[in-house]
Amino acid sequence: MGLQAILFDFDGTLVDSEALHYTSWCKVLAPFDIFISEADFCDEFSGVPTVKTGHILQQRYNLRYSGDELAKQKNLQFIETAASQKPKLMPHAVDVLSLCAQHYTLALVTGSTRDEAMPVLKHYRLLEFFECIVCKDDVTNPKPHPEPYCLAMSKLNINAQDAIAVEDSQTGLTSATAAGLKTVVISHLHSAGQDFSKATWRSESLDAMWQQIVKPS
Repeated sequence: MGLQAILFDFDGTLVDSEALHYTSWCKVLAPFDIFISEADFCDEFSGVPTVKTGHILQQRYNLRYSGDELAKQKNLQFIETAASQKPKLMPHAVDVLSLCAQHYTLALVTGSTRDEAMPVLKHYRLLEFFECIVCKDDVTNPKPHPEPYCLAMSKLNINAQDAIAVEDSQTGLTSATAAGLKTVVISHLHSAGQDFSKATWRSESLDAMWQQIVKPS
């Protein structure tokens, strides 16, 4: 039947949220006198699930809180930070979403919690573009597990061969490919060194993705 739906990742794909995630982690780590430069932190943890990041940091610095507790503190800190400082949209995000929505069904499949994602989506008035939104707290197994993308396809009543996923990280790519989806990867400064060998296509930007891959002929 051809392409029917496009499933978009959120952080790093539609919004440039790395700085806010970094700032949130800095506030969690500050009481332990731990400082990691933004470049080093984002290069290592871009696209890495929050809970996994928490466990890595707990073990690396032998922190008294569990990885799960650190992740919970970070998520709460992100919500507080984002209340006054919204992440920037990626270039062409609104234009490309608008064009895609005219021809295809769209879904958002994010590793962020609903409390993290919804204020940003509402702020930029992006909710109108998506038929369904799958957040981390909607699934038992978040990315890199395929469950988030499988849930989105179930909600849209489509098969994997009728859709593509747009991602920016190896974590998201692993999730999408495990769900049987073709994938477009738009890497950025902090994810450029990750393994994207399983991607169906690579694009330089959202605009390039539209022009080269999904624009109806």
